[in-house]
Amino acid sequence: MIIRNVRPWGADAADIRIEAGLIAAIEPHDEAASPAADDVDGRARLALPSFSDVHVHLDSSRIGLPFRPHTGAPGVWGMMLNDRDNWRHTDVPHAEIVAGTLEQMIARGTTRVRTYAQVDVDCKLDKFDSVMASKEKFRDHAEVQVMTFPQAGILREAGTVDYLEESLRQGADVMGGIDPSQLDRDPVRHLDIVFGLAEKYHVEVDIHLHEPGALGVFSTELILERTRALGMQGKVTISHAYDLGSVSEAVSRRLIDEFAELDVAMATIAPSTTAHLRLVDLVEAGVRVGLGEDGQRDYWSPYGNCDMLDRTWQLAFVNGFRRDDHIELALAVATMGGASIMSHESPRVAGVGDRPGVAVGDRADLVLVDGETPTSAVMDRGSDRTVVHDGRVVADGLRVVGI
Repeated sequence: MIIRNVRPWGADAADIRIEAGLIAAIEPHDEAASPAADDVDGRARLALPSFSDVHVHLDSSRIGLPFRPHTGAPGVWGMMLNDRDNWRHTDVPHAEIVAGTLEQMIARGTTRVRTYAQVDVDCKLDKFDSVMASKEKFRDHAEVQVMTFPQAGILREAGTVDYLEESLRQGADVMGGIDPSQLDRDPVRHLDIVFGLAEKYHVEVDIHLHEPGALGVFSTELILERTRALGMQGKVTISHAYDLGSVSEAVSRRLIDEFAELDVAMATIAPSTTAHLRLVDLVEAGVRVGLGEDGQRDYWSPYGNCDMLDRTWQLAFVNGFRRDDHIELALAVATMGGASIMSHESPRVAGVGDRPGVAVGDRADLVLVDGETPTSAVMDRGSDRTVVHDGRVVADGLRVVGI
């Protein structure tokens, strides 16, 4: 098909020809050409890479349910117990909530998703099964990677490792870990299990790191040590890590350089902190950085609305971006930054001025959105959107099509 009259990354009006799921040609817009039946009218909208949410908890979503008072206690363990106490008690089956959340994400322009699926001795594989069912339901609409995730830690409750391993046998794409020092209080054993299972089942690693200051640096160094020793360069992501910039400039610089050397990726949710490693420094060093929405109006917080364009605004805001090239960098991270974490075949964001993802030969995963410029699209977050995945229109006007 041809997507007619769009502006790739805000450039001049063009027609994008798609063949076999790839961008085959980008030519100046031909106003005189007669559109074919399956062509898409771009209406002079922006053509951007579709969004990649590489840090979302589909398993804990409350999207579509009524708002409720927030009852979570501070800290990871307290919040986890709040979720454990409440997630079963809804009038809507859990699998339907998960699927409905993913559907809204696709409708708003996200076609690449790395989602967590909590596995522990309480929920066992129930949440994992719901997430896997959603992945299957929308297999033609989005690429979904499922991470088996020990939200309650690995060592605190006997039997957790058995459930984690079973989820990997059943097709989990990524092995998760969380706060190896602060939550499980035995970082060596925790990380040995995480990396050991990842090696056994040939999957990547993604570790939640909420730990503060020097403790977070210590856990990070253990992760880097194992990455190097096991030859897992390019197969490890650290999520959150929002306090690694609080220790010293020298330590921050050393960590960024080592992330680049070992190709350790970073996933951020654009937290409201000032101690995170600077986004510009990470990208300029060659570190793959992706963005995610984290929880979606769940038992952890009331935030999240399935719209990665909103979270892109937040990423620009918390980094203090004002310049157009910096705000467009946030947009590049929210689209191709996450794509490069999910697949090394996707081009990574190579610097502040790099705008990958809408070029001949690229995968035809696109979102068309109204806006004068990419920066204005981030500021205005319009609703006139058309979403393309693997060369097919999968959503239009904030509604998924082809179900």
